[in-house]
Parts: sequence; structure tokens; C-alpha cells
Amino acid sequence: MSKANEIIEKAKNAVLAYDADAAEEVAQEALKAGISPVDVIQLGFTKGMTDVGDRFAKKELYLPHVIAASEAMTAGVKVLTPALEKMGGSQEKGLGTVVICSIEGDIHCIGKDIVGIMMKVAGFNVINLGRDIPVKDIVEAVKTHKPLAVGTSALMTSTMVNQIAVEDMLKEAGIRKGVKTMVGGAPVTQQWADQIGADIYAENAQDAVIRLKAVAEKH
Repeated sequence: MSKANEIIEKAKNAVLAYDADAAEEVAQEALKAGISPVDVIQLGFTKGMTDVGDRFAKKELYLPHVIAASEAMTAGVKVLTPALEKMGGSQEKGLGTVVICSIEGDIHCIGKDIVGIMMKVAGFNVINLGRDIPVKDIVEAVKTHKPLAVGTSALMTSTMVNQIAVEDMLKEAGIRKGVKTMVGGAPVTQQWADQIGADIYAENAQDAVIRLKAVAEKH
């Protein structure tokens, strides 16, 4: 196993062990080794968090486990954030406003926050509503901020259905045509996005930025 893969695996295991100290240590180790913070987050911390989310959905774990894992990931991401923010600092700014949140019923926010950081780095104005956001509040945010896109994250199959409600309520409010909808999260797929009528499916933070920049260029 390469040094990079070893560190990424340690990042994943730190989350699975609910160990914030270990997460901080592996993040520092990654920076010293010159490993991409994006890779450490997406292939390490996020994969660990996804495993925890899957086990929570199967009722093999409980809410305290999810919170503990999230706190471990937060500790690691905090160490990596300055390096993330330095990435792409010279890129074009003023690409437009994007509203993001974790969908109603979903308390997970780390992946969504990473997407927000990467979007800011790329030059978007990001309105991060937070986690467990009621659909009506998402619609109100779209009315208020008139964003280029609105993105919702779901880490559990039980909360994905609320992404359908976003599509429906935006239509009911008469503002669906004026905004692009983006969906993401561990159980979310391109097939799901197509099924509910979302404009964009983002597999990860980098993918979200690439797809949104393409939309911004056409806007």
C-alpha cells in the first residue's frame, strides 16, 4: 500500500473509531506528506462517514454514533480547511450564488460543508443554510437569494424523498424554471436525479464544482 493510500485508510478508520484526535493527527500527517486534502476528505473521512450513515440507516448504529463520527470528521476537516481554501485561489470570481443545505431529516453536514468550501474556492457566492432544513425554508431561500442553483444533500435513503418535495414546492411557488436544482449524498445517484427531475447530480465536491461552473458559463 502506498503512503497516500495508507494515510487515506487511516483517515477512514479514525471516523469509524469515532476518534477526533486520530482524525486530527492523520490530517496533519497528510499535509506534511503533501497529499491532496480533497483526496483525504473524499476517499478517507467521507467514506468512513458514509459507512457510519449506512449502518445507521440499517439500525446497526444509533444517533450518538453518528454524532461521534461526525465530530471526528469535523476535527480532521478543520485541520485540512486552510489548505483547501488555498487551492484555486487565483480562479475566476463572481460565478453566481448557490444555496446549499442538508435536506430535512438529515443531520449530516460535513460533506455538504466541504462542497461549500470548494464552491467558494471556485468563485461562487455560497449560502449555506445548514442541516436538517425544512423544504419550505429552502424554497424561501431561493425566493430571497435568487440563486443560480440550489443544492440539497442526503446521506440516508430515508431522507432522499424530501428532495422530491423540493422539486414539487419550487414548482408550486412558480420559481422552478428560474433555478437549477442539484442533488448529492451517499445514496443519491444520477438515476435518482433523473427520476425526480433534478438538473444536476454531483458525485462529490469536485464534481459539484465542475458541473456548476458549466452551468454558470451558460447562464
